[in-house]
Amino acid sequence: MTRIIAGAAGSLTLRVPKSGTRPTSDRVREALFSSLDARGLVDDASVADLYAGTGALGLEAASRGAVEVVLVDRAPAAAAVCRENARAVQQRVTGVRIDVYPQPVLGYLRGTVRTFDLVFIDPPYDVPETELTEVLATLAPKLTPDAVVVVERSKRSPEPTWPAGLAPFSKRSYGETVAWEAVASEA
Repeated sequence: MTRIIAGAAGSLTLRVPKSGTRPTSDRVREALFSSLDARGLVDDASVADLYAGTGALGLEAASRGAVEVVLVDRAPAAAAVCRENARAVQQRVTGVRIDVYPQPVLGYLRGTVRTFDLVFIDPPYDVPETELTEVLATLAPKLTPDAVVVVERSKRSPEPTWPAGLAPFSKRSYGETVAWEAVASEA
């Protein structure tokens, strides 16, 4: 069972597609958000959840005070679940805009003019490193100063190739999952 951990929509159970997604565990989300909240990175943030799956990461941010959340997933079933979960969160949280984009992440990033304060990238483990590298390079110019990017991968995956404009500063392991954090910096 996947649920919102804390905030205005805390304890809300989220729908999960029947197959094709690997939602971030409650334990990992709780640890990530504890760190992000302690640094004041969620409240009033513009957030992107790329390869959203259920939307759990972005919707957790909405529950905790983000003002704008974008959920991007090309899989039709995942995008439909993201829409349902977003509607459920918006019934409990006021003042947040949540948009769902059912398209490939690179296509979305190339076409958007939005900028982000906090970005979650949790691709399927079989997404090639070359795609992740291209996503990070395309994302970098769309980040606000000091924005934080969290990349979640299998512990067997190499560290992401960080483009100019993103400086890695943290790596945390949670069982099979590793979360890298980088901050937007001047190239």
